[in-house]
Formats: sequence, C-alpha cells, structure tokens
Amino acid sequence: MKIGSHVSIRHGYEAAAKVASSQGAKSYQFFPKNPRSLGVKAFDERDAEACRAYCEQHGLSSIAHTPYTVNLCAEGPELFEATIRSVRNDLAIAEACGAVGVVVHFGHYKGTDILEGYKRMISMINRILEGWEGRAKLLVENNAGQGNRMGTTLEELTQVRLLVAEPQKVGFCFDTCHAFASGLWHGDDWEQVAERMRESDYFASLCAVHLNDSVYPSGSFRDRHANIGQGMIGDAAFTAFLRTPELQGLPIVLETPRSGEDGHRHEIRHVRELADQ
Repeated sequence: MKIGSHVSIRHGYEAAAKVASSQGAKSYQFFPKNPRSLGVKAFDERDAEACRAYCEQHGLSSIAHTPYTVNLCAEGPELFEATIRSVRNDLAIAEACGAVGVVVHFGHYKGTDILEGYKRMISMINRILEGWEGRAKLLVENNAGQGNRMGTTLEELTQVRLLVAEPQKVGFCFDTCHAFASGLWHGDDWEQVAERMRESDYFASLCAVHLNDSVYPSGSFRDRHANIGQGMIGDAAFTAFLRTPELQGLPIVLETPRSGEDGHRHEIRHVRELADQ
C-alpha cells in the first residue's frame, strides 16, 4: 500500500520527495506554498520538474493541500476571486510536481441558508476548473462537522461532484478522523460504511486518504488528530479499514503528530503491519 505522511517543502519540492522516501514512504502530502496565505506563488519550475522525475523514478505518489484559509463557500467578491486564483495556483504547482491532485476541504457556509452555501461552492469549483487541462484533480475532503455540519455525508459529497460542470476533474480525499468525528464512521462498522460508499459510487472517485486517529469520540464534531492506534478509533478499526480493496494503490497519507527527528518512519511501519494482518 502507498503509505506516507505530510512533509515540509522548506528546502524545495524535490527535497520534500526525498525526505518522504527516506522515511520509507510510498506517498506524501505537501503544501504547495505558504499554508496560511491565499497569495499566488511564482514557483521554481525546474525544482518542480525534478520532483516529478524523482517521484516517477522511485514510485512515489503525492498529493498537495490548499492553504488553511481556503473556503469554497467564501463570501464577498474579493475573497471569492482571491480563493479561485489561489487554488488555480495550487493546481498548477501540483501538476508540475506530478501530484495526483490538490486536497480542499468541503465548503463551510456561515449563513443560515445552507442551499446558498452549496450553490456558492459549486460556482467556485466551476470557476476554478474552467479551462483547466492538467491531470491533477481537485480533491474534495469530507468535513468533521464543525459549524453547520456541511460536508459530512456521502450523499453531499457525491451530489456536489455530480452537480459541477466538469465532474471528471473532481475527486475525493477521505479523512478517517473527520469521518469518525462527524459520525459517518463509528469505528466498529467499517464494512457497512464501505458498502454505502460502493452503493453511492463514492469509491469510483476516491483518489487519496488522510489516515488519522481521533482524540475525540465518534459524533463529537471535533477535529483533533491522534497517532494511529493511540486515539479513539484504534488499531482494530484501522486494520479493517486497510483491508478495503478499493484503497489499494491510492496515496494514504498520515497527518498525525511527528515523532521527533525520525518523522513518521515508525508510524508508517506500524500502518504497514496493520495492513498486512
């Protein structure tokens, strides 16, 4: 399985890929630019191309992640346009680095009319992907359920994708902590959840996984990641999860606390052991 972790691009895109490989990873995630800014980055294309070549040579898969400030339901014309420019920039960098796609959280609308939130989100996705010809996809991530609970059900995720103008350019990233926190997954019922994913055709568009344990219980709507086996989900539930045939070949990326200088090396090994059980 393509297990890996989030890595820093402090020393460049190729260097990030090498760090992932040194930890025994077969996949990794990175922020294309400052994770706290909607600015557009003029990136080093030679470094990005070197990253792509290194990943191809070593069998590494990668995914990028939009900045924390991105909200697909952004209100106000200036913020709306700035968000579109920022995510387009992320897609361009991801494409240059050879990434599968760019992960973005399902939109969060602060108004009372949730339908308006969905309309705004679909409109923004359409604008982001208009004219986009790259292979990198926009990967919509399920939410943990903070605020108005948008983006917590399989029905929402699959329907929003079908309603955008070019659904073939949109995929999913499934976050295990978010699924647990939202009550979508209770830990001991993965087979039932997986069957619902098959029935809704969710797996057909699943392109990546965020593998995170949860500090808080199922249905808490609280997003706090724990290391695998050290949270409320636990090793037994992850063992069942990792047996899912549809996950084979996908980048499965840890977003858990690091273990000092060794990064996620030991946790990656632990996840592989669970997958082999």
